Amino acid sequence: MSEPQPRGAERDLYRDTWVRYLGYANEVGEAFRSLVPAAVVWLSYGVASSYVLADAIDKGKKAGEVPSPEAGRSARVTVAVVDTFVWQALASVAIPGFTINRVCAASLYVLGTATRWPLAVRKWTTTALGLLTIPVIIHPIDRSVDFLLDSSLRKLYPSVGKPSSS
Repeated sequence: MSEPQPRGAERDLYRDTWVRYLGYANEVGEAFRSLVPAAVVWLSYGVASSYVLADAIDKGKKAGEVPSPEAGRSARVTVAVVDTFVWQALASVAIPGFTINRVCAASLYVLGTATRWPLAVRKWTTTALGLLTIPVIIHPIDRSVDFLLDSSLRKLYPSVGKPSSS
């Protein structure tokens, strides 16, 4: 989750509450991929993507509510929506989903070649490893996406100011 807030700061529904965990739904789906139908995994991506979109819209609305000259308002709203959407899409969906998918695929393969465990045991072990990997990868991915965006996309709008992403 986010860093502690200063006193009097407004709680961000999408960053400071349980709603933040909806962004990790696809990682859970990927961890369970070997045990559930593909439709369940795709549904988990739908949940995570809906979270990303809702957060981007929320940040755009908040950027639009900041009092300032009308000329800068649309640019500020656009930057907030695009920055939040790109950051969340990479940090909450694409990179962690791929990472958990590869961890689970590799562990299932290794368990299949290195053990004589029954398939069901290998699948449940793979799922457990995937779930245990999620908390380990979150912060490194978040920081890496910050660095990536600071080094690329955010250079396109330095005068407008970057929204807080994580």
